[in-house]
Amino acid sequence: MPMNFNQQIIDEFRANKGLVSGPFEGARLLLLTTVGAKTGAPHTTPLGCLPDGDRILVIASAGGAPKHPAWYHNLLANPQVTVEDGAFTYQAEAVVLEGGERERLFARAVEADPGWGAYQERAGRVLPVVALLPIDAGPPTGSLADALITVHDAFRRELAIIRAETARSGPRVGAQLRVNCLTLCQGLDVHHSREDSFMFPALEHRYPELAPAMERLRAEHEVIARLLGELKTLLDRTDVAPDDLLAEVVRLTGELEAHLDYEEKQLVPLLT
Repeated sequence: MPMNFNQQIIDEFRANKGLVSGPFEGARLLLLTTVGAKTGAPHTTPLGCLPDGDRILVIASAGGAPKHPAWYHNLLANPQVTVEDGAFTYQAEAVVLEGGERERLFARAVEADPGWGAYQERAGRVLPVVALLPIDAGPPTGSLADALITVHDAFRRELAIIRAETARSGPRVGAQLRVNCLTLCQGLDVHHSREDSFMFPALEHRYPELAPAMERLRAEHEVIARLLGELKTLLDRTDVAPDDLLAEVVRLTGELEAHLDYEEKQLVPLLT
C-alpha cells in the first residue's frame, strides 16, 4: 500500500480504537511497528491479521508483490515489535513459522479468505506466516472508565466481525472461524474472571450500595459463561452448520451487549 494511504489507515485506526472505513471496513487489522533493519527507525504498517489463541498471525503478502515487504525484513533483524490492536498496545516477539506449522496455518488462512492464495500465486513466492507472541500486554492507557469501555468495545467489535464472518461462510464452518470464536470465548472468560476476582470486590468494598448491581452483574457472568460453554460444544462438532453457529453467536451477542451496557451504566461513573 502507498505510504500516504497507509498513514490514513493508521490515523483512522488510532482515532477510532481499531475501526476503519473504506475497503478495510469490518476487516481484522492491527498496526505493527518494527525497527528498521538498516535505519534503526520505527516503521508502522497496517496489516490484516488472524487470531490464533494467545497469539496473532500476520502474513507477509505485500499485496502479492514479488518481494517480501520491508516490515518482514525488519522483524528478521529485530523480532521484538510493537502491536496495536485497537484496545491494547503491547510488545511482542515475532516468530516466523516454518514447515508443517506454516503450511497448516496458511491453508487455514486461505480457507477463510482465498485472497491469501491469490496473493501467493501472484507473488510467485512462499508467503511467510509470522506469529506475534505478546511479551507485555498492559492495560489501555487513561482512566479506569476509559479502559473498561475500550475493552468492552473490543468485544463488541469482535462479535460484529464474527457475525459477519459466519454470515458469509460457505456450507460449512471453516477452521479459522472456529479459532476466531474460541479466541473470543477465551478472552471473555479471562475478562470476567478478572472482574469477579479483583474489580468487583474492590468496588463493593468502596461502594456497599452497589451490592444489588454487583449481584446482577455476577449473575449475568454466569449466563454468559453458560452460553460460551454451549458455543464451545457446538464448535466441537465437525458437522456444525453456519446457520446454527450464527444463531448461537447472535444469542451470545444479545446477552453480552445488554450486560456490557448495564455494567458501563453502573460502573463507569464511579471509575471516571
